Amino acid sequence: MRDEIIAALSSDYGVHPYAKWQGAHWRLASLVEIAPEDALPAARRAAEDVLGWLANPKSPRKFPTIDGRVRRCASQEGRALYACCRIGMADDRRLQTIAESLVATQWPDGGWNCDRRPEAAHSSFNETWAPTMGLASYARDTGHVDAREAADRAAEFLLQHSVYQSHRTGKSAHPAFTRLRWPPYWHYDALVGLVTLERSVGLDDPRPADALDLVESKRREDGTWRSEGKWWKGPGSKGSNVEVVDWGTTAHEMLTAGARDVLAAAKRL
Repeated sequence: MRDEIIAALSSDYGVHPYAKWQGAHWRLASLVEIAPEDALPAARRAAEDVLGWLANPKSPRKFPTIDGRVRRCASQEGRALYACCRIGMADDRRLQTIAESLVATQWPDGGWNCDRRPEAAHSSFNETWAPTMGLASYARDTGHVDAREAADRAAEFLLQHSVYQSHRTGKSAHPAFTRLRWPPYWHYDALVGLVTLERSVGLDDPRPADALDLVESKRREDGTWRSEGKWWKGPGSKGSNVEVVDWGTTAHEMLTAGARDVLAAAKRL
């Protein structure tokens, strides 16, 4: 099954890199999670498509500034930055362009947001997790000081919210954050936040305790986790959000691997 999925993810794209969920952007994100070494040639091809879109010097991306804050879908650059570092491309000058753009547009509270309403002054979980991982990976690979500091500030944003909770109520900031799903794509949940912290600043801090408890509570008697719903439609479906692969049981296997990784990192396994 794994080989079939890699083959499907590696096939021709024929759509915009960000087309959900068939574009190179999403395939690259999946390939680096499933098989960063086995699928390296395919991941490199996907990365070229993605970087041609996100970091084309002849067509630089522009983002609106509203009420002193840059409004952008930072998850796009963040996921690409992380994936490209994962496959050994950290020395590519285009990644420096992406990293420095993310650093320059970070919001005062440590995250990013694409919300164009002037009254929106709080960063988005959905837009912050991927840049956190991407900048942390880029900093580790290159020694880029500003990227490291930005990643630390972004991780602190997640920590101040106990990974998934509202700073006002102490409850889950969104009902979806307590439902664990794979692949996450750009969506956020408690496990995504824990993975982000594990890959950036680690899980030694006590503030992720509630999120870790939540993940532990969803472990089945056989020691596995199951994806709670899905964002995607199977290949051949009509409409939007159609995948190039049927994740099937692989979604549960990947979710289980992620849950075990963060619990082990937090010394709970």
